[in-house]
Amino acid sequence: YEAWTLWDKLTDYLHHLAAPLFCYVLGGFATLTLLTKNAFLEEMHKQYVLTARAKGLSEKTVLFKHVLKNSLIPLVTGFPIAFLAMFFTGSLLLEQIFTLDGLGLLSYQAVIQRDYPIVLGTLFIFSLMALIGQLLTDLSYVLIDPRISFDESQG
Repeated sequence: YEAWTLWDKLTDYLHHLAAPLFCYVLGGFATLTLLTKNAFLEEMHKQYVLTARAKGLSEKTVLFKHVLKNSLIPLVTGFPIAFLAMFFTGSLLLEQIFTLDGLGLLSYQAVIQRDYPIVLGTLFIFSLMALIGQLLTDLSYVLIDPRISFDESQG
């Protein structure tokens, strides 16, 4: 392994990263699909959808211009929390399956061995990631719904 070039090491690393990454993406896709389906079904029963159809708008226009736009708000609200929960609970399982050393296994072993500095460190990292995810969620509201503004002038 020491005789390998940087490119060989990088391709080997990415090759061994593909299966765990696929499992994470698959789990995240299932969560995203469930959240999207529930948001769409909730929006489809609202009055503005019936009004848009009564105006003679095509089903494609109703779905993509009205329903999708309004269903993104609950989706953006719920996805970061669901993704972080899935990521942290699934990481321990995937690290065991693929024999990886990661934060899930590290935090689990630290709790079992009562290694409090490691427990607090991993808890800090997980909390910081959740805080950053929530901040990005709040900032993305402005992009999705232009009625939402963080200006102080609207008191």
